[in-house]
Amino acid sequence: MQPGRSRVLTYYNARPETCTTIMSEADELLRAKLNAETGKLPWSELERHFARGLVVKVAGDLDLVEVAVAMSHDDKAVVEAWLTQGRIARASTEDAIAWHAQQSQFWVVVAAPWVLIQEVAARVDA
Repeated sequence: MQPGRSRVLTYYNARPETCTTIMSEADELLRAKLNAETGKLPWSELERHFARGLVVKVAGDLDLVEVAVAMSHDDKAVVEAWLTQGRIARASTEDAIAWHAQQSQFWVVVAAPWVLIQEVAARVDA
């Protein structure tokens, strides 16, 4: 199994009734880790990642950490749905030009090898 990927792990103590499923605990730890690693950066700090083709823009109505979790788990169905809906996409040259001109700020988290970004002004906060 690749690092950062989760699966359901079940273990038994001496008695079968003490069976414990720990996937949700692993998911919560991953969410907490990604949340702690999320930060705000200006576009100028992200340009080198864009040049390497690693920047993925995330729609403001999505939870950036949940997108990172789905990508970390290689959840193809969810990620493909977001791609099809245009809710996530690789940053384009036009995006980069606009962000550079506007000196945009982003919430950023890494779901290796991808750098996920969400424009601060585009974020929908509850």
